[in-house]
Amino acid sequence: MTTPHIAVFSGTGTTGRRIVQRLEARGIPTRSGSRSGTPPFDWADERTWAPALEGVSAAYLAYHPDMAAPGAAEAVATLSAHAVDAGVERLVLLSGRGEEDGWPTEDAVRGSGTGWTILRSSWFSQNFSESFLLDPILAGEVALPTGDVTEPFVDVEDLADAALAALTEPGHDAQTYDLTGPRLLSFEEAVDDIAKASGRPITFIPVSTEQFAAGLSDQGVPPDLAEFLGHLFTKVLDGRNSHLTGDLEQILGRPARDFRAYAGSAAATGVWNVA
Repeated sequence: MTTPHIAVFSGTGTTGRRIVQRLEARGIPTRSGSRSGTPPFDWADERTWAPALEGVSAAYLAYHPDMAAPGAAEAVATLSAHAVDAGVERLVLLSGRGEEDGWPTEDAVRGSGTGWTILRSSWFSQNFSESFLLDPILAGEVALPTGDVTEPFVDVEDLADAALAALTEPGHDAQTYDLTGPRLLSFEEAVDDIAKASGRPITFIPVSTEQFAAGLSDQGVPPDLAEFLGHLFTKVLDGRNSHLTGDLEQILGRPARDFRAYAGSAAATGVWNVA
């Protein structure tokens, strides 16, 4: 009999690739769901979903572009139905903390008829080194419409460890976790931590929502991504997430990683060096 796999959809994303690495390091049969995978998986092509779920016992779902995007709930509900038909026993969904528009997507997993865990994550620390905030950091100016709102940034390495636990360990069924880092800090304070770690002058510039949108357009950010970022900065970053929980520590059995530790290790890779 073939040993059941754990599938990671999408397996090449910021969180997915780290989870795949952890599963493979443990010798767990793993399927990295991506367009180049075997079999291929594409969130935009439902025909790939059922084949990718064959022989899978548990699956991690990180919907692209975001679980709060239009059509996300319907897509995740359909994939969950395929998962139940395939005999998948556990679904772990990456969700966004404070994203009410994503709650229907969460409900699609909760109502799937199989075991489930929801991981509601705060902002990734790695957004400053692996995503849309990297270019502003390299340019030495980060202009955001965040005001003084604080955020408990989550290190993606911690999130991957939490997802691994939810996929492979008992005790997480029917649980919704709000994942936070160990410290609240404003985006300006985060940028200051990065400046100190990298040894470079980096200025934080508070801007209006309109100025932020115009800046994204000038940078050539695709309209759908620009719209999503505008939604995050205007609706989610309103102070609703400016408090800590102990959920991440509960899952990991250890303290969560502080933003300064992330900044120090990222700086050591040279990602913020400018030639």
